[in-house]
Amino acid sequence: MAEASYDIAIIGGGINGCGIARDAIGRGYSVYLCEQGDLGGATSSASTKLLHGGLRYLEHYEFRLVREALLERETLWAIAPHIVRPLRFVLPVSRGMRPAWLLRLGLFIYDHLGGRKLLPGTSHVDLANGPIGEGLSDGLKLGFEYSDCWVEDNRLVILNAIDAQERGATIRVRTRCTAAQPLADGGWRIVSRDTETGREETVRARMVINAGGPWANGIARDIAHRAPRGRVRQVQGSHIVVPRLYEHDRCFIFQNGDGRIVFTIPYEGRFTLIGTTDRDYPGDPAVVTASDEEVAYLCTLVSTYFDKPVTPADVVWTYSGVRPLYDDGSSDAQAATRDYTLELDDRDDAPILSIFGGKITTYRRLAEAAMEHVEARLGPAPRRTGLSQGWTGKASLPGGEFAPLDFDRQVARLRASHEYLSEALSTRLVRQYGTRALRLLDGATTLADLGRQFGAGLTQSEVDYLCRNEWARTADDIVFRRSKLGLLMSQAEILELDRYLQGDHKERRTA
Repeated sequence: MAEASYDIAIIGGGINGCGIARDAIGRGYSVYLCEQGDLGGATSSASTKLLHGGLRYLEHYEFRLVREALLERETLWAIAPHIVRPLRFVLPVSRGMRPAWLLRLGLFIYDHLGGRKLLPGTSHVDLANGPIGEGLSDGLKLGFEYSDCWVEDNRLVILNAIDAQERGATIRVRTRCTAAQPLADGGWRIVSRDTETGREETVRARMVINAGGPWANGIARDIAHRAPRGRVRQVQGSHIVVPRLYEHDRCFIFQNGDGRIVFTIPYEGRFTLIGTTDRDYPGDPAVVTASDEEVAYLCTLVSTYFDKPVTPADVVWTYSGVRPLYDDGSSDAQAATRDYTLELDDRDDAPILSIFGGKITTYRRLAEAAMEHVEARLGPAPRRTGLSQGWTGKASLPGGEFAPLDFDRQVARLRASHEYLSEALSTRLVRQYGTRALRLLDGATTLADLGRQFGAGLTQSEVDYLCRNEWARTADDIVFRRSKLGLLMSQAEILELDRYLQGDHKERRTA
C-alpha cells in the first residue's frame, strides 16, 4: 500500500500544533498531525484559562509580547464567543508591595498598548466600603479594576483540531511518533504507532513541525536525530480549586513578597480557582502533579488577603502542567520569557521546525509565524483556497458563529427551541458547543430523548457526540478536559461513565 504524502507533518496536538494545523490546511497545504495522548491533554489543558496580556511581563520589558497578547484577547473573543468571555480583575494596593503609582502606570500602558475596543478600561475600586472588598483583610483599602478574558483552554485546542479536520487535515490522536527519517529525495518518512491498538502508520511529509511542547527537545533529538540549538525549560505551574471564597463575579490578582502573583477566579459556579505556581520541573511532564508544598504556598499566600484562611483541607481538586518555556538563561522560573522561539533546521533538504515557548493567548500568532517558515521553505500551497495570513483571526471557530456580546441571546434561542432544557443546562451547552449545541440535540424533543443521565447534566447524547466528533475516549477526557463536570459528579458516577465508554460504546468513536 502506497504511503500517504503530506506537505506538513505536525508532531504534537496541543494548542500550538492544532493552531498550526488549522492555519496550514486553510491556506492549502496538506496536513498530518499526530498526538501521543489526548488533544490538549498536557500543558494546554493545565493553564489558568486566561487570555491576557500578562501585566507582570511589563516589568521584564516584554512590550512586544504584551502588545501581541492584548490584541489577541478581542480577536479570540470574536472568533470563539462561546468559549471566551470577558473578566474583570481587581488588583489591591498592598503595603510593602508595588506602590499605587506604579500599578496605575502599568495599567495605563495595559489599557492603551493593545487596541482595546469592547473590553472596559481600568477604574478605581473602594475595597474598604464596597461589596467587592467583603471578606478581604482590613488593611486593603484601594484597588484597581481592569479587563482580561477567560478561555476554556482544552476546548480551544479541540475547536482548532475540528476546524482543521473539517478542512481536510488528518488528525491522529493517541498516536505516538516513533521515527522521523530524512529521505534521499528530500522530505521525511514519519512512522507513528496507535497507543491503543499498536497499529503502525507510515506517511511522507515535505516538512516536519515539532510542536511537542515539553517533549520538543526529545522529539528533535531522539525521533528526528537533530540536536536543536535552543532547549525547553520545564516550568511547573499548579492550581488548586476550593469552595467559592466570595459571592461577586470579580477575579483578584494578589501580589506576594517573592515577586510572584496569584489569581483567584470564580470557577464553575460553586468554586474558586487559585493559581499559579512557577518552579523548575526536572521530571517527566506526563506525571506532573501539584505538590504539597505548592498547595501550601497557594493557600498561605491567599490567606494573607482574606479574613478567613484557606487551608489545604479546603482543596477539592488540583491540576498541574509543565510550561515548555524557551530557556533564555533566566535564573528564576517566574522571570523566564513567555515569548516563543521558532528554530528551523534545514539540512539535507529535510526541514524541521521546532517550537519553543509561547502562551495560549498568542497561539494564533505563533501559528502565523510558523507559516512564514513553511511558505518560505515549501513555496506556495499546492491547493488554492483564497485564504492567506490573518484568516484565522477572522473565521469563526466551530460553534462561534455569533457576535461576542450575543451569548445570552444564544442561550435564549436554544431554550426557545428546546423548552425541556433548564437554563443552567442551556447555558452550559452554549458555553461548550456554541451554535453546534443544536447538532448534539438534533431530534430530541424531551430530556428523555437524550438518553442515559450520568450526573451533573451529562447525558448519553452528549457523551456520544464527544466520542464521535471530539476524539473523547475516557471519562477524564469528558469530565476534566472537554468540561469540568467532574467537580460536580461523584466518583461512582465517573466510574459508571468510564464503564460505559469502555463497553460496546467504543464503536461510536471518532474515525
